[in-house]
Amino acid sequence: MASSPMASIFLVMVFLSSIFIATEAYRASSRTVQCSHGGPGIQFPFWLEFRQSRDCNSPGFDLLCRGNATVIRFPSYGDLVVKSILYNTRKLNLIDPKSCVPEVFLNLNLSLTPFHYWYAVRNYTYFNCSAPLSNAFKEIPCLSGVGFHVYTVESYLPVPGSCKKIKTVAIPFSYSPYISDNSFGLGLTWDLPGRESFATKGHRHILSIDRGNGKAVLSIGIVIVALVARASVKIYRSRELQKLKKEQELEAQKLLADS
Repeated sequence: MASSPMASIFLVMVFLSSIFIATEAYRASSRTVQCSHGGPGIQFPFWLEFRQSRDCNSPGFDLLCRGNATVIRFPSYGDLVVKSILYNTRKLNLIDPKSCVPEVFLNLNLSLTPFHYWYAVRNYTYFNCSAPLSNAFKEIPCLSGVGFHVYTVESYLPVPGSCKKIKTVAIPFSYSPYISDNSFGLGLTWDLPGRESFATKGHRHILSIDRGNGKAVLSIGIVIVALVARASVKIYRSRELQKLKKEQELEAQKLLADS
């Protein structure tokens, strides 16, 4: 038995409703939220725990609210405060709540995250000495204590024989006593799977597809619904013409039989 046009229209309405619900769900999960007034706006690919759905976000971009602060957690180091997120250039500016950026550089392992340093990195060696060195070396106060003194130098320089090497790491800056800003150098950028890499400084470009996803889904849905509706109309007209043709043939046969 042929389907009625009402059944086709019903299927179109169901499909259109599904597209609308999916689009609204995407918008709800991707809307910009904040931990506090004046805090960084959080949107795709980042997501805020307990405030947004993670269905439309990528792993590794989890953020938390700690009081009025926006926080990102790195397993290798701990919590860092999010100062700002620049989506057009994909730059994440962080603050160390412990006010010891050299400690962050020493322990932060970005290899298993979607992030890497915004600035170009160089290899630096951290080393520990039981006695202070000459003024040619700049001691890192926040890593030093009674009976031990921590320094950092570029990796090609020799470590003094009286000192013990801690680790060589690729970081953007070495320690400077003239810089006390707990955000200095803590700029990160990120990559998304299957997207263009933004690792090269000066050649970072925004991909507009992220914000356009919701509109793209809705547009595709409208096109599909229009095509389905058009096909349904054609099928209905074809069936009506066949029905009319059959009725005309039966009428012609009846006239011939009566004559």
